[in-house]
Amino acid sequence: QVQLVESGGGLVQPGGSLRLSCAASGTIFRRNVMAWYRQAPGKERELVALITSDSSTNYAGSVKGRFTISRDNAKNTVYLQMNSLKPEDTAVYYCQLRRPGTYYWGQGTQVTVSA
Repeated sequence: QVQLVESGGGLVQPGGSLRLSCAASGTIFRRNVMAWYRQAPGKERELVALITSDSSTNYAGSVKGRFTISRDNAKNTVYLQMNSLKPEDTAVYYCQLRRPGTYYWGQGTQVTVSA
């Protein structure tokens, strides 16, 4: 079955950087659209960034220019490089794998931006 395991979250000061990783198994990774979502306390889960099988990308307006999504098909891994972090980026970040008609979630990793 499909499994997604995120890592790389933590506590960082405003203006700092983090890189999240999501390792996938149980799927032909290179064929899948991959995405990062986040959910802050009391808010709905929102799409942060998406990368297609041919590495086209799309970003939420709030992170454009600061975050970069990328993928390494040889390692079955998708990354989210987060720079110039702000307190409002604080959330649990989730990896999503999309297949036609369905999708899968990782367990989430906490990112806290605070002085």
